[in-house]
Amino acid sequence: MAELGPAFQLVNQIDIDELDQLGGFEAFAARNRSPLLIKGAVKLWPAWEKWDFDTLATLVEAKQLQTKFQNGLIEQGATNEPPRLPIAPYLRGLAKASQEVDRDVMNQKGLCNKQRYEGLQQGEEFYLDWSYMQSFEANKLYLGDWHMLQHLPELRKDFKIREIWPGCRSIWEAVFIGPADTFTGIHYDYEDNWFFQVRGTKEFLLFDVDQDEYMCRSSRYDFGAVLSEINLKNLPDEPPERRAKFAKAKGYYVRVEAGDALFIPKRCWHSVVALEPSVSLAVFGIKPCEFVVNSFPYATRAVLHSLGLFANGNCTCHQTPDSKNNSK
Repeated sequence: MAELGPAFQLVNQIDIDELDQLGGFEAFAARNRSPLLIKGAVKLWPAWEKWDFDTLATLVEAKQLQTKFQNGLIEQGATNEPPRLPIAPYLRGLAKASQEVDRDVMNQKGLCNKQRYEGLQQGEEFYLDWSYMQSFEANKLYLGDWHMLQHLPELRKDFKIREIWPGCRSIWEAVFIGPADTFTGIHYDYEDNWFFQVRGTKEFLLFDVDQDEYMCRSSRYDFGAVLSEINLKNLPDEPPERRAKFAKAKGYYVRVEAGDALFIPKRCWHSVVALEPSVSLAVFGIKPCEFVVNSFPYATRAVLHSLGLFANGNCTCHQTPDSKNNSK
């Protein structure tokens, strides 16, 4: 199973001290269309010290916050009914689970364990071990695309958002919080994204826009993204023609650890696997001209979908009849 699927190379990486030589976050994103890992970027900001599970739980508990949780692999699987639950108990559970993580065991986990990862050379091609994902269960809730900074605006000062996307860009943020052994299926976003890993470790698989023909684009509707049909959880059982097509792709792989930042260019296909309980912040930035071009199609599809005239029963936002064999 080791050579099932595409060949990968490591994402380029630099230390946060080297970022100024590239002109900072905005200058790098303006010039480059490939992913970049920045080691230690989160450690610049107060969030590094403050955004732990227990502290966040205390804050949401004081406001008695509830929200809808993602339930199932919404990108490729059937969409389950998202339960609306209090957030604080969920975060307390993740706090306990994070304290119980065995680092030696965790470092052996994943599509490419840490020892193997650290032995790879830049430019070297390698394959991933897909058997890891087949052990995932379908019963874990995920706090995805949560607009935490709207509910807890006092936390905005913990990240200097305008240092990430200065100038004339529309920006918005989404927080992702969840347990180990969960994943987000292959998709791409329309906006550039600086992804900050505050707690935990995640694996990223990324594919440049020039790999589009191998990504098996799905007709499934999602308001903010384009989805792939390929279900990485069950890759060995995917239809042979789909699996063969995907195997022709050339991808990037990276382990994003607590304190790291990852630049994900717009229209870069990616999938994310959480190896331990995690807190992540995605900061999206879009230029005014891009916003004008993209907003009309967004709005048109959204209106048609809400009226049942587009992708009815084939979406990530409404429950579908078959909710089995999903994982998130």
